[in-house]
This record gives sequence, C-alpha cells and structure tokens, in this order.
Amino acid sequence: MNIPFLDNWRKRHEAERSPLVSVFDRDPEGAAELLAECELLRARAQEAGVTLDDTPRSLAALDQLPPRWREDPEELPWVGNDAGLYLGTVIVRTVRGAGWRLRPDGQPVVLLASGREINVVAAGLDWATTGTPELFQVYAESAES
Repeated sequence: MNIPFLDNWRKRHEAERSPLVSVFDRDPEGAAELLAECELLRARAQEAGVTLDDTPRSLAALDQLPPRWREDPEELPWVGNDAGLYLGTVIVRTVRGAGWRLRPDGQPVVLLASGREINVVAAGLDWATTGTPELFQVYAESAES
C-alpha cells in the first residue's frame, strides 16, 4: 500500500537518525570497543598513577583524582565525555543484563535489565565539572537495579 504522507514521515525521521546508530546496529561489539577507548581519561589517569582496568574499583580511584582538567575549559568537556563512556563501559562489563543503547540522536546510554536508562555521558560531564555524582556512586546505584 502506498501512502504518500507516511513515506514522507519515514524519510524525515530516518534523516534524523545519527549515522552512529547504523554503525552500532551493524557491529555492536565493535561500537562498544570504540566507546571503551576513553583515550584522554586513560592518559590523565595514567599520569596520576591510576590504572583503568574496567572495574568498579577503578571508578573509585578516578573519584579521588585531583580535578586538574577543570583548569582547562577546552579539556573539561572531553574528560567528562570520556568519564561517562568509561563509567558506561564498567557498568556494561560488570552489571548483569546491562548493555549499550544509542538513542536515535546518537547519544550513547546504558540500558539496565530493569529497563532503566542511564545517561552516562551526562553523569560523566557532571562529575568532571563538579565532582558529583561520584562515578562509583552512579555505578553502585546501577548495580543495585
């Protein structure tokens, strides 16, 4: 059945999808590995003597780092984004039933088995900017769900 207004609606909404969504649909494991890179955060942690081994313990160690990135307004959002993606990586790898999901706009979020969605990037940006919520706290709340 050909319904012209429905075809126009589909075209318009498909155009709103981020290209990342298509990549994630084709290769979710590869996309998860890309999200886990967090290169800047890993470099800053290593400089401070903290090893990021994708465990909850490493989130607690990150929470104790002096926030030197706050002195650089260009670095701050990148560290926050990486912190959120790292938080999501730890949750996905250690909380049963958790997985990455990309919103249609391309924003990565973590979906828990309970159906709760965690905007880990927003949490990471808040943490980088203000120190709260602590990354380990977000993890602990996710693990309880």
